[in-house]
Amino acid sequence: MSISASTTNNLDAFWMPFTANRQFKQAPRMFVGAKDMHYTTADGRQVLDGTAGLWCCNAGHSRPRIVEAVQKQVAELDYAPAFQMGHPKAFELAARLAALLPSPLDHVFFTNSGSESVDTALKIALAYQRAIGQGTRTRLIGRERGYHGVGFGGISVGGIVNNRKTFGTMLTGVDHMRHTHDPSRNAFSRGMPEHGAEYAEDLIRIIQLHDPSTIAAVIVEPVAGSTGVILPPKKYLERLRAICDQHGILLIFDEVITGFGRLGSPFATDYFGVTPDLVTTAKGLTSGVIPMGAVFCTKAIYDAFMTGPDHMIELFHGYTYSAHPIACAAALATLDTYDEEGLLTRAADLAQYWEDGLHALKDCPHVIDIRNLGLIGAIELEGIAGEPTKRAFSAFLKAYDDGLLIRTTGDIIALSPPLIISKEQIDELFDKLRTVLNSID
Repeated sequence: MSISASTTNNLDAFWMPFTANRQFKQAPRMFVGAKDMHYTTADGRQVLDGTAGLWCCNAGHSRPRIVEAVQKQVAELDYAPAFQMGHPKAFELAARLAALLPSPLDHVFFTNSGSESVDTALKIALAYQRAIGQGTRTRLIGRERGYHGVGFGGISVGGIVNNRKTFGTMLTGVDHMRHTHDPSRNAFSRGMPEHGAEYAEDLIRIIQLHDPSTIAAVIVEPVAGSTGVILPPKKYLERLRAICDQHGILLIFDEVITGFGRLGSPFATDYFGVTPDLVTTAKGLTSGVIPMGAVFCTKAIYDAFMTGPDHMIELFHGYTYSAHPIACAAALATLDTYDEEGLLTRAADLAQYWEDGLHALKDCPHVIDIRNLGLIGAIELEGIAGEPTKRAFSAFLKAYDDGLLIRTTGDIIALSPPLIISKEQIDELFDKLRTVLNSID
C-alpha cells in the first residue's frame, strides 16, 4: 500500500496540531488504515496501538457495530438542530449515559470534544452559582500541570506552561493548586502513591487567600494524563471533595481520559469512590470514531436552572453540533460494544499483568520513574542536558519504526492501549519498548 503522488506532494497546507511540523514533513509518518489493535502505515507495515489513538479508541479500531451504526445513521438522518428541536437518539444516549454514572449525576449536556466539555462545565458552574444567589462566586481553581483542553477556559484552569505562555492573560479570576507529583517519595509506585494526600490542603491556602464566597468551582483530572500520567495519592481526592463541600464549592472531574473503562471501572468517580458535581467526558464516548463530548451534572444543578417561564431558554449555551445524530449513533453502538465485550471493567482484569510488565522496564537505561493505574502507564526518562524532550521523542520515532505507537510529553512516555488488548499484545508492547529504550542515547 502506498501514498498517492498527490498526497506526498501536498503536505504544506496542513498546519498540524501539537506537532513538530517541519520535522514531520521531512519524514512523514502516515497511517492509511486501522483495525482492532493495529494501524496500517502507508508502506504497509502494522503498528501496534499503544495509546488508543490519542487516549480515545477504547474499543479498538473499525469495530463492526460502530461502523455499521454510523453508515446507517448518515443515510437516515444526517443532521438535526439541537436548539429547540431534538431527535430520539440524543435522548436515548443521554439516558444510557446517566445510568452509568452514580447518583445524583443524572443529567447530560452534549458537546463535541473534551475542550468544549471543559468550557461547558466551567460555564455551568458559574451560571449555577448565580442561579442559587451566589453570584459573587466567580473564581475558578485548577491545578499546576493540569490539562483541560485548548479552549480559553481550559488553558486558563490548566497548568501546562507551554499550553499557556503564548496566549496572553486568559480568563481572570483563576488560581491553581500545586500538583501532586512527588518523585522524591513516590518514584516507581505501583498504583496510587502512598504519600501526598496533604497536597489537597493547598486548596485551603487558596480559599483563605480569596475567601470561599468568591470561588465557584475546582477542576481536576482524577488521573492527570497529558502532562505525563500523574496519579492521585491515596485519600487525596476524598480530601478535595470534603474541602469543597465545607466551603460550598463545586468539584469538577475532568474524565476525558479516565472515562469509559480506562481504570477498570466505567469512570474514575466509580474507581475512587468520590462523586463530583460535574464530570467532563469525550474521547472514549464514541471510541474516537466521531467527535463528541458530554458533561454530566447533578440533579440539583440542573433543577437550579429550571425556573421562570416555561417558554424561556434556561441556559444560553450550546453548539451547532451538540447531540449530532451520527455522533449519537456512534456513541450508542460504542456503549453496546463496551457492554457486549465487558470493556468498561476489562482493565481491572488486566491491570496487574500490565503493571508487572511495565515495571519490569525499571532496569532500562535513563528510566527514572514508572507510574501506572488501570490500563495507563508512564515511563519517565532522564532528560538530556540542554535538550529537553529530545530523548523521549527519539524513543517515539524508534518505536514507530519498530511497529509500536507510543505517546510522549516532555521526557515522559505515556501508554494507554485500547481496552481490547490481549496479554500476548501486552508482552509484545513491552518487548518492543524494551528494545527501544535500550537503543536510544
